[in-house]
Amino acid sequence: MTTNIAPSYNRHRYPAEIISYTLWLYYRFSLSFRDVEELLAARRVMLSYETVRRWTLKFGQQYANELRRRRPPPGDTWHLDEVFLTINGKTAYLWRAVDQHGTVLDILVQSRRNKHAVAF
Repeated sequence: MTTNIAPSYNRHRYPAEIISYTLWLYYRFSLSFRDVEELLAARRVMLSYETVRRWTLKFGQQYANELRRRRPPPGDTWHLDEVFLTINGKTAYLWRAVDQHGTVLDILVQSRRNKHAVAF
């Protein structure tokens, strides 16, 4: 059960807009703490990656839940995409379940091609 209560930013050095933008960058684009630090430094907001880590621990779960809630529901039809990859010189098979809107539903990487296991 999730609640829609806004997090309290009392006693924080940075304004709520910067904290929420930092968390949005981290969770929306799956960036590292240092990547978020560099993106904010380009916008002249100086903070450390450790600050980003602390904010994700304190406020992150609520932001992740909100982003997940806002995501559009998956479509009713889907298909499998198969891609051949080379990882460390070995062939691997990447399977993706994609709905009619292009949203990736699930991903599986296999070292051997086993279409029956993927369909399951």
